[in-house]
Amino acid sequence: MTIRRNLTKLSCALALVVPIMALASPSVALDSAVFVERVVPNKGRLLQPASALKRGDRVVYVVSWYRMGGQGGFTVTNPLPKKVYFQGSADGREEVSLDGGRTWGKLDGLRIGSRLAAPEDVTHVRWKVPADEAARGSGQITYSAIVR
Repeated sequence: MTIRRNLTKLSCALALVVPIMALASPSVALDSAVFVERVVPNKGRLLQPASALKRGDRVVYVVSWYRMGGQGGFTVTNPLPKKVYFQGSADGREEVSLDGGRTWGKLDGLRIGSRLAAPEDVTHVRWKVPADEAARGSGQITYSAIVR
């Protein structure tokens, strides 16, 4: 019963993770969805809505952005729930934070003390959407994480 309750809480937390956008000149709307990657016999790997999760599940976040007006680029920042650890994004352009969003960099270049940072250390992920990409009017950012 406790495991089911904890998974339900985790599922709700994952579903409520909403990316935040840094203040910038364009007006941008964001929407996010969370999926779990499942291996289905005779069908391969499928993405299914994340309704029940267990330790070790790979979750895929899809953040859709829509520019509603304005000019220029913008930044999308996503805090990670403590119950997951970051794996990577579809395009590799992301920057990560290990300290709650105070400092940023590429994961392979960050250190915690004398050791290299690991995916488990990431607290936030952000993407800078340049002006030419923002001018298209909409787009998606996709990244994955593993349930702890």
